[in-house]
Parts: sequence; structure tokens; C-alpha cells
Amino acid sequence: MANLLNLISLWALPVIIISIMTFGLIKKVPIYEVFTEGAKNGFEVAVKIIPYLVAIIVGISMFRASGAIEFLANLLSPIFLKFNISADVLPLMIVRSLSGSGALGVFSDIANVAGPESYTTKLAAVMLGSSETTFYVLAVYFGAVGITKIRYALFVGLLADFIGIVAAVLVCNWMFA
Repeated sequence: MANLLNLISLWALPVIIISIMTFGLIKKVPIYEVFTEGAKNGFEVAVKIIPYLVAIIVGISMFRASGAIEFLANLLSPIFLKFNISADVLPLMIVRSLSGSGALGVFSDIANVAGPESYTTKLAAVMLGSSETTFYVLAVYFGAVGITKIRYALFVGLLADFIGIVAAVLVCNWMFA
């Protein structure tokens, strides 16, 4: 089974690319021109979302520098102990909704300190895969298309992140604790 999955993962991307190019040739689509036009549009979108990305980076930096994460960790540690959650994963819980690369950095710190086989690292890894960068998604995608009123998207995104974290805790307690 593992050999089959390795084979599929090895050939999936080349097959997709060749299939798209073949389909374009059959349909007589000017592939290079369409590709460069898409790249140009992608660059324009990237320039449009820079202010939103700067706002997220500044917000994350201010939150970390203010000491708010450490304050919350101390405040929530009795509750965390009850559910077998290390206070070390609190920064990941907070940063994950803001930034994927920030969350990976926090996860890397957790794995380096706790070790790759520790319960804390496993919990952090499952949390990382069970949640989304809600604020990043809202800033980038909503900003790219010019949506200014997010309505319920923020609430639903944060609720999904919370449910993912709770599910990660339950699964890790069931499998690893």
C-alpha cells in the first residue's frame, strides 16, 4: 500500500500538468499566452493584497511583543492541565488563525524544545493540521476580490478553528496519552 501511495505521489503532479497541456492543445488554446496572462493577473492580485498582509504581520508582532501570549498561558494553565494540554501549545492555538508561517515557526520551536516523539509535539502537529489561517484567508481572498464586509465569515472561521483544536485535543488524548 505504501509503495502505491509513493508511486501516486511521485506521478500525480506531472500527470496533471501534462493532462492540462494536452487538453489545451486539443482545444487549440494558446497555452503560453494564457499562462502569461494568468501570471500577470496573479501579480496584480499579489500587489493588491500587500496592505492586508502587512496588517497581519504587524498584528502578530504586536501580540507577541506585548507578552499577551505568556499572560494567557499563565491564566489558562489550570484548565489546560485538566485536559492534558501543555501550555507550550497556546501560542500555536493563537497564531495559527493569524499566520501559517508563524504557526510553523511556533511548531518548530515546540518540536525543538519538547522533542519529536513527545505528546506536546504530536498534539501541536495535529492542531496545526486541524485548523486554518482564518485571518490570512479573510485578508487575502476577501481583499483580492474587494470584499469589505466579512459578515459571518470571521465567526464561522474562528468557530471551525476552535472545533479543530478541540478535536485535536480529543484525538491526541485518545491516541497518545
